[in-house]
Amino acid sequence: MSEYDLELDAKGLMCPEPVMMLHVKVKEMTAGQVLKVEATDPSTTRDIKKFCSFLGYELMSQQETGSGVFEYLIKKP
Repeated sequence: MSEYDLELDAKGLMCPEPVMMLHVKVKEMTAGQVLKVEATDPSTTRDIKKFCSFLGYELMSQQETGSGVFEYLIKKP
């Protein structure tokens, strides 16, 4: 079983595109679902954390997976 329900590939996109895509994707989610986001823009380390904080989503994990890819697991309340 996967640790996430949906994926968002924002690799290669620069601010503000990853967060704009995230806004759209979370609307598809139901309560309790987990979204995996992959991005290469370093500003997502700040922007996604703020997104979750302001909108009440749980940032379950945030890590750099290597080769410049940042991975996030976000849970919808």
